[in-house]
Amino acid sequence: MNEWRDEVAAWPVANPVVTCASLSVAGIPSNFVADPFIYVQGGTLFLFYETKNSITSQGDIGVAKSNDKGATWQQLGIALDEDWHLSYPYVFNYLGQIYMMPESSQKGELCLYRALNFPLQWTLEKVLAKRPLVDSFIINHAGEYWLFGSDHSGFGTRKNGQLEIWYSSSPLGPWKPHKKNPIYNVDKSVGARNGGRPFSYDGNLYRVGQDCGETYGRRVRIFKVEVLTREDYKEVEVPLGFEESNKGPNAWNGARHHHLDVQQLSSGRWIAVMDGDRVPSGDPVHRFILGSASFAAVTAVVVVLGVLHGIVKCIVPLNWRAPHFPWKRNDALLGWDRSNLFSSKVRRFCSRLNRVPLSVRGKVKPGTWAGKLVLAVIFLVGSASMCTGVKYFYGGNGAEEPYPLNGSYSQFTLLTMTYDARLWNLKMYVRHYSRCSSVKEIIVVWNKGTPPRSGDLDSAVPVRIRVEDKNSLNNRFKKDPLIKTRAVLELDDDIMMACDDIERGFSAWRQHPDRIVGFYPRLARGSPLKYRGEKYARHHEGYNMILTGAAFVDHAVAFERYWSNKAEAGRELVDRYFNCEDVLLNYLYANASSSQTAEYVRPAWAIDTSKFTGVAISRNTNEHYKIRSNCLLRFSEMYGGIAGRKWEFDRRKDGWDS
Repeated sequence: MNEWRDEVAAWPVANPVVTCASLSVAGIPSNFVADPFIYVQGGTLFLFYETKNSITSQGDIGVAKSNDKGATWQQLGIALDEDWHLSYPYVFNYLGQIYMMPESSQKGELCLYRALNFPLQWTLEKVLAKRPLVDSFIINHAGEYWLFGSDHSGFGTRKNGQLEIWYSSSPLGPWKPHKKNPIYNVDKSVGARNGGRPFSYDGNLYRVGQDCGETYGRRVRIFKVEVLTREDYKEVEVPLGFEESNKGPNAWNGARHHHLDVQQLSSGRWIAVMDGDRVPSGDPVHRFILGSASFAAVTAVVVVLGVLHGIVKCIVPLNWRAPHFPWKRNDALLGWDRSNLFSSKVRRFCSRLNRVPLSVRGKVKPGTWAGKLVLAVIFLVGSASMCTGVKYFYGGNGAEEPYPLNGSYSQFTLLTMTYDARLWNLKMYVRHYSRCSSVKEIIVVWNKGTPPRSGDLDSAVPVRIRVEDKNSLNNRFKKDPLIKTRAVLELDDDIMMACDDIERGFSAWRQHPDRIVGFYPRLARGSPLKYRGEKYARHHEGYNMILTGAAFVDHAVAFERYWSNKAEAGRELVDRYFNCEDVLLNYLYANASSSQTAEYVRPAWAIDTSKFTGVAISRNTNEHYKIRSNCLLRFSEMYGGIAGRKWEFDRRKDGWDS
């Protein structure tokens, strides 16, 4: 939480910190990563995890290290690769030796490995059990060692709902079964299957379990162990204190999280690693089935339309007909006829099917309104089925994911300014943008009227309503020490864009945090200076301003410049015209640097919702442009000209090649 790293342009660093993509970039082919365990060695954190090799489709054990409290990770390689699937790499220390006990249920054994050259070289130390145990761990408690694991191979065992315990005087065994085994054989949602490393807190032992009720690995549950002896075991569930995201597939753990490792460092601080997924288990198969069904429906619709128009007919090939014999039939010929019974039935079916269009077309006449309506409905069903099939086959999982930079993710604060007459816009705005992946918080600058309560807004992130004493556009750039991110997206409450466009803009800003990075370019030119729309900038293939109605800025820099003594005259002009605050900020940036100070990102689409509500601030476009032209002249006198600057559009990024 709140760890900033300049070297990876993350202010702050955001989850996830390790993905299958980060492994692939490091030369380790991977489809997914899961089951993370931490091993602490001095000031270095080592992260062991399951990674599924995208070439062999087998689970291996990967390892990474961090020297900055887990904010960034360096991939070291594959620590353990066997001929069978490996996962759940439980790593621990015993008598100065480092051991790993991964799950190897596919082999039917529970194996213990010892580090020869930590962390990448291991040797098989011992087979602890000739049983296909899954997600097992060993702990030292009350003077004895305890082995927890699940065996789903037994008759009557409920998968993901079974748990057994064994005890020993040493983690190397031999192991004796607990008197109450199986401890659990219950519904898979209870949390019987282990979901990470147990931990101690305030003298109490806690076990992490998996809830697999809705889907495999839906969430983790925490259980406080009240009794653990050779004869008895009792635990009670306690709150995890982890708030699940409401961002759906846009969150890295929006669909499930099934593993947790919590440890206290020597400094007294706590650190935890958790895995997560954007989609439920089996999502690719689910999408394939629905996509296939949709395309099958399209085929059926095409056939129906063809039959109704007499284009499609059922024809049986001539070679399916039984041969004609002019002489007397014998038993052999009767056998031939029986073998052709199926083809005879097919011919009769096709004959009847070919008569269907005549009777149907007699009722559904394409030339009538009723006939056209039926055909239109059939066509719409086919079109909808086609779109659905394309969506499930080629549309991915529906997530609008963030864009990593140098392997790391970050977050930004979304800030908008509004008043009571635009509450409808605000509700739709908050509901949509709060579910964008990198949004950490939404700040609503309330300029006029009675503000709503935060609970009135459907938001997946915290919403802070900042009520202002004065109705001023300058409030948009007011210094706010409560902002927890370096980046602020200034976004008008009447602009709707896709989360993917927002994420692309954020990625561009992270590469150039000294610029105003946004979605609405303008080119101020002419003598005298004249304010014009985006078409003018595109026609002249360049821009020198980005409107801050939709733009990323470094709030510490931007707000400091805006409220400096130098900008006082400009702020007064903004209050006088009730306009031009975005133009002023562009001039302040240009005045502070001779290099490029603005960057354009082209959105796939953008909608101005004020057109539907009638509460647009600038209803008269001509008057609005006239005022802004005056602002250009005045700001040029105050802060120097901007007309001499011009940055060309990136044709490749903006899709101009087409």
